[in-house]
Amino acid sequence: MFFDIAFAQEKVITRGVEVSTNGYMPEVGVKAPDFAATDKGMNEISLSSFKGKKVVLNIFPSLDTPTCALSVRKFNTEAASFENTVVLCISKDLPFAQTRFCSTEGLDRVVPLSVFRSEDFDKSYGLIIAEGPMRGLTTRAVIVIDETGKIIYRQLVKNVSEEPDYQKAIERLK
Repeated sequence: MFFDIAFAQEKVITRGVEVSTNGYMPEVGVKAPDFAATDKGMNEISLSSFKGKKVVLNIFPSLDTPTCALSVRKFNTEAASFENTVVLCISKDLPFAQTRFCSTEGLDRVVPLSVFRSEDFDKSYGLIIAEGPMRGLTTRAVIVIDETGKIIYRQLVKNVSEEPDYQKAIERLK
């Protein structure tokens, strides 16, 4: 996987160092770009298959880090309790690892999806770390999408080791 950092746009901090991502994340008010991701059964699931529901994209580098695991637990408790809402936990982790984590933790109100082979996610969302030791992984971000597919909230967490603002994302679901 190769990312040309000359085209990188966003800046985030990973392991204390500022690095670039592979582009810009989509703006509030635009239609969320469709993408396909891989579920626990190795099936391709597209964002468009959730049309008509509110969708939270909880995006993070890996479930094998404490902050990422915490964000999945928090969204499992908070956002997934809203009616007509689905929380998609997006990372480059393999589907097997995502399933094992969610099963072990008893997390059954979130949908883990892997974008390990999703070029459309990589290109459309601009959230791939383009340099440094975490190159190729997704950075930490939250995107809330309304029932029509429009982005109504977004947060790029500037320091990957920090948690997103759960409350602001959850408020957009009300």
